[in-house]
Amino acid sequence: MTDTIQPATHTVEKIGGTSMAATTTLFDNVLIGGRSGEGLYNRIFVVSAYAGMTDLLLENKKTGEPGVYARFLRGGEGWKDALEQVRHAMCERNGEMFARSESLAHADRFVHRRIEALNAVLDDLDRLRAHGRFRLSDQLVTAREMLAGLGEAHSAHSTALLLRDRGVNAVTVDLTLWTEEDVASLDDRIREALEPIDLASQMPIVTGYAGCEGGMVRRYARGYSEMTFSRIAVLTEARQAVIHKEFHLSSADPRLVGVDRARKIGRTNYDVADQLANLGMEAIHPRAGRGLRQAQIPLVVRNTFDREDDGTTICGDYVSDNPRIEIVTGVPEVHALQFFEQDMVGEKGYDSGILEVLTRHGAWVVSKSSNANTITHYLSGSTEVLPRVMEDLEQRFPGAAVTAQKVAIVAVIGSDISEPGLVPRALAALDAAGVMMIAMQHQIRNVDVQFIVACDDFEDATRALHRALVEKVPVVAQNKRAAAA
Repeated sequence: MTDTIQPATHTVEKIGGTSMAATTTLFDNVLIGGRSGEGLYNRIFVVSAYAGMTDLLLENKKTGEPGVYARFLRGGEGWKDALEQVRHAMCERNGEMFARSESLAHADRFVHRRIEALNAVLDDLDRLRAHGRFRLSDQLVTAREMLAGLGEAHSAHSTALLLRDRGVNAVTVDLTLWTEEDVASLDDRIREALEPIDLASQMPIVTGYAGCEGGMVRRYARGYSEMTFSRIAVLTEARQAVIHKEFHLSSADPRLVGVDRARKIGRTNYDVADQLANLGMEAIHPRAGRGLRQAQIPLVVRNTFDREDDGTTICGDYVSDNPRIEIVTGVPEVHALQFFEQDMVGEKGYDSGILEVLTRHGAWVVSKSSNANTITHYLSGSTEVLPRVMEDLEQRFPGAAVTAQKVAIVAVIGSDISEPGLVPRALAALDAAGVMMIAMQHQIRNVDVQFIVACDDFEDATRALHRALVEKVPVVAQNKRAAAA
């Protein structure tokens, strides 16, 4: 970094895909947001691909619908049509954003150039694998990385161009480009790219994807942009790290409990953020949060669509003044994998053996419990993994009984939840809502309590616990309302 960049004078800010797609709001509320002159600068922006673009390039994160990469894996010509769909989507997005014809032409040329380069790479790989004598596993992983980076390259290039049209001295920092002969670490890529930037007079728009050793998608899945964001904040000694999302970090999903009932959290700590990430409700990727926590950089989660609100601040040492539940959230469907072995009592090695199998199959462990002869892991993710995990466990431990069932987890979380009578009130609320608890997890650390319920009861359980523990509505009143209904 240049001598003009001093520690603790700038912010590093990440913009999520949905916020990126709301271009007018993003410029009005975040990128410019009423600032002018020097007030525009001393901010580094890390951008995600526009909403839905990475789904088209890889596969749909929620539905699994194949994108370019998934179709390429299948073979045939389908990937070419998918890549043309990406070209069309990117140019259509450009057409919606750019008012100046010269800038639109510039943005479209960038898209065409990148698409043609990717088309050539995939075409070469396609011809090579047709021979049947080549193992292309490493090359396929590289192709996936290249496809992922295209989404961020497009959004960063277009955003910087739009800013320059508005008189802002924006600079595209494209971390996506790399070659096999020049595979640097993530930290080195960041240092080299930002070294010539003068933050006092330039606004860097940085790609969320970075071409680096190990591969970002391979190492961090779809959370790679948050790792780039975190490392930039740490390496540049940012005053603050900010994530702009399409929602407030709230006490529960407003769609479940009601917009009028959900409350902005305001303040919490990284311990709570870790619990949220583990349950899939990411305030920030856990490995990204670790770097910020260690560097003592506060993280602010702000709502792109609420310009005046300060958002929720997450830091390492915050503990609520009074014990309270800050968030009620969970996972609507997990697999409770139960491992029963009568001879387990007093013997060692079962736990590590099970974890070895789960790790080999890439299973995500949300939670775990055990007693004298049973170990239960609650797993989220693909259902295709489960039969293979069970088969491996049965082969490794012939005397064990391995079973699985679908359940839901509803967790109540806070920086300090040592509130007297919390669990009895929670159980009473679930009972009043007609929800039967299957199991419960409560750790000594007093950060969360997890209630295991039937999948069909997930929403009712979330609403009941939020009413009783966040809104503080007496359980008796809930029963009266239920009877009246």
